[in-house]
Amino acid sequence: MQTELLPDFLHLFHNFGSRSVMLKSLLEHFAGDPSCLRQTAEAELRGLGLNRDQVARVSIERPDAVDADLIWAGIPGNHLICYDDPAYPALLRQIADYPLMLYASGDPALLQSPQVAIVGSRQCTPGGAQHAYDFAAQLAASGLTITSGLALGIDSQAHRAALDRGKTVAVTATGLDIVYPRRNRRLASEIRERGLLISEFSLGTRARAEYFPQRNRIISGLAVATLVVEAASRSGSLITARLAAEQGREVFAVPGSIHNPQTRGCHQLIRDGARLAETPAEITGELASLMSFVIAEQVPREAPSLPELDAGHRRLLDTIGFDPVTPDVIVERSGLTIDQVSSMLLVLELNDFIQSAPGGCFVRI
Repeated sequence: MQTELLPDFLHLFHNFGSRSVMLKSLLEHFAGDPSCLRQTAEAELRGLGLNRDQVARVSIERPDAVDADLIWAGIPGNHLICYDDPAYPALLRQIADYPLMLYASGDPALLQSPQVAIVGSRQCTPGGAQHAYDFAAQLAASGLTITSGLALGIDSQAHRAALDRGKTVAVTATGLDIVYPRRNRRLASEIRERGLLISEFSLGTRARAEYFPQRNRIISGLAVATLVVEAASRSGSLITARLAAEQGREVFAVPGSIHNPQTRGCHQLIRDGARLAETPAEITGELASLMSFVIAEQVPREAPSLPELDAGHRRLLDTIGFDPVTPDVIVERSGLTIDQVSSMLLVLELNDFIQSAPGGCFVRI
């Protein structure tokens, strides 16, 4: 959007909204010139099919909102990226209800980079959190940008791993002057400094339940693929996965224990046609044939070496298995005392052979 046209566009943006089909149609009719649209006579606008309320929206002045946007965009690192700007992400422009403008804070060049979305449960298990971190770290190290929604749980783990190994984009369901959840203020600050925060919502917009599904279409729309790591049977992450499929993007899901309610959504996705993902290499291998860039060869995470354990610890590890079990069950299976089991579990956990799970359980990794 040319600088001199931006104020008129912002008036329209605030009057019609980011997803307005009517505004998109009007801008197309007027060759992308918001000033020409705002100067058009009421009779001509009515002739284009606008009702009285829509005609009024064309000319209503929104000086406070427009001035706030322009002041915010004048701060180094902040950007207003309109739908016709070269910086606007090409993949997002392909979805049916693409946002007319993005508020962006950080490095806007990341919008042009190949992205993989990683989403999942806010109440994730320790194992799910580790899966999210490991997948995000390896995918980011390969050159992919990791995109997620700045939520607690899986989203936060994905962003953190991406910052540690590469780049990340966070799509928010609030204005960029508000961080939600507040517990992620530090993470949001780090993403602003070393990645990118974006939103279609105007400054001052606070979180509301209906904004999160809207946000999710942008997460999936930016990415060539979406990976779901832990999702209950009724989860917002499943909305993101469905949107990704509708947008013609790849969907991957990490499987889990049949006893873990947080993986039932992933299993449903796999039954419905999502690709099962056990390693990051399976994702990069699949995407390599779809994308025009070369993905670096992955170095798989090595499993712990069993010979480092003595025979007693190896036998105990074999009794645990890959489903969560309580110490009482381990005692029953192994024939050892609770004191013996407790001390051996500590050794196994410290050496990353097992990890804690909800309900006081342990699970092999």
